Amino acid sequence: MKLYNTLSRKREEFIPLKEGEVKMYVCGPTVYNFFHIGNARTFIVFDTIRRYFEYRGYKVKYVQNFTDIDDKMIKKANEEETTVKNLGDKYINEYFKDADALNIQRATVNPRATEYIGQIVDFVEALVEKGYAYAVDGDVYFSTKKFNEYGKLSGQNIEDLQAGARIDVDDKKKDPMDFALWKNQKPGEPAWESPWGMGRPGWHIECSCMAYNILGETIDIHAGGSDLVFPHHENEIAQSETKNGKPFANYWIHSAFVNVDNQKMSKSLNNFFTTREILENYSSDVVRFFMLSGHYRTQLNFSIEVLDAAKASVERLYNAIANLESLSQEVKEETIKEEEKSYKEHIESYREKYIDKMDDDFNTADAISVIFDLVRDLNTNLNVNSSKEIVNYALEFIRELGSPLGILQKSTKGNLEEEIEVLIEERQKARKEKNWALSDKIRDELKERGIILEDTPQGVRWKKI
Repeated sequence: MKLYNTLSRKREEFIPLKEGEVKMYVCGPTVYNFFHIGNARTFIVFDTIRRYFEYRGYKVKYVQNFTDIDDKMIKKANEEETTVKNLGDKYINEYFKDADALNIQRATVNPRATEYIGQIVDFVEALVEKGYAYAVDGDVYFSTKKFNEYGKLSGQNIEDLQAGARIDVDDKKKDPMDFALWKNQKPGEPAWESPWGMGRPGWHIECSCMAYNILGETIDIHAGGSDLVFPHHENEIAQSETKNGKPFANYWIHSAFVNVDNQKMSKSLNNFFTTREILENYSSDVVRFFMLSGHYRTQLNFSIEVLDAAKASVERLYNAIANLESLSQEVKEETIKEEEKSYKEHIESYREKYIDKMDDDFNTADAISVIFDLVRDLNTNLNVNSSKEIVNYALEFIRELGSPLGILQKSTKGNLEEEIEVLIEERQKARKEKNWALSDKIRDELKERGIILEDTPQGVRWKKI
């Protein structure tokens, strides 16, 4: 299995720290609002990578944190006239609702930053004692220039980073590139005791501390959106490797952005969509299919038209599943026939093709193409003369390949008939209103899904091709 390592900027063979196990840390949300479709891509991508590792037999310890103390949270809590803790509780619950709706597996551990304040203080103290951090008036900063490898993740030297970065103006810093490990309490802010007075942790130190305490000094994979490469992940490396004297993570994986109608998503451009809004009209299979239809390191362009195309593709796959479920009830012979055994081996050859694509840096787009090839093959070769055993095997095989992607796991029994009847009703209404274009469109749509309509004196009947 090969994956692209942001740290080395090349594909590398994946070699875990411990054979058969993966220790994986993924940066989670700051819980002050519903998460948007850009966040959803990150969560879906790394959920898929985690699922694929498990599919390949690895035991995965998957940690995704919640940042529940932050400037944005303090501002939002004040606006809503609530406490930061209550705000965090609320949006962590909302996160799980939306993540569950997207068929995202629960993490092994979901640590909250505020649960690790004591450990964070210890971590910062260790950096101060080593001479890599300094305290000024209750704030504590990391001295970036003392870490000789600063910039190795983003591939730039510290002077270039300083020139291109948006740096908070702070007269207390010894150097503009230094970053806060601990922040002195301001009036009205939540705070905890520390050797430097009442305060709260900086953003970057939270993940380093939680990863260290849950997964150890060195982990296999650290992941997140590409916007986190600098400064967040760069700073995590600096403080973790300074304290522990060991590599923080052997592999760094980052997913690309989602644009909306070829523009950066922004509330000011009125092109900002929460996941919850999208799930009102599209299933989790459709959203996941769209997010995985491009390679995770390639920028995706979101639009309703593209989402509708993803919906049509998912429907074709589910139509194949529905046909196999129906065929399983129609066939006469139970046990696989001798001449079908070689075809069963042929079906299994798709597993190797699928693994070959996914082993190449988790190429979900090509893996999806393998599933479509499989479906076309099954549609051509399985019929009422096939055995129930081979039909059921094919059905489970489609679901097997869909499982790491988190799609194609729902049963279609009952749903297909109901959906067809609704479309027939819509077509009849269109015919009465002489809307022939809509009538023909519905007929063509059903035909594409393998459903033929027959207009009879007794009404409209339908049958599968």
